[in-house]
Amino acid sequence: MAYRVNFSRSARSDINESVRYISTDDRIQAFRFAMFLVQQALSLGQFPERGRVVPESTSGSFREIIVRAYRIVYRVNHRNQTVEIIRFWHAGRATPELFE
Repeated sequence: MAYRVNFSRSARSDINESVRYISTDDRIQAFRFAMFLVQQALSLGQFPERGRVVPESTSGSFREIIVRAYRIVYRVNHRNQTVEIIRFWHAGRATPELFE
């Protein structure tokens, strides 16, 4: 059974910032890329454990998948069968803020 995928406020903000930035060059490509990232995040509903543990996480409760230059940081809740997308983080930025 697939897990439900939820997007945190920070994740939604990250996507909006990325679209805003890419839109300065190409609005259509910005939208397509945002949809690509969202699709990658939604795929975690089928395979929630496929990402690695985030190295900066002291508790080990955060996982991530790498999609092009982005880290999609998420947390799995097996009891509720949910995946919470925490951040869409560009690799060129400093370490993402994670609240453990």
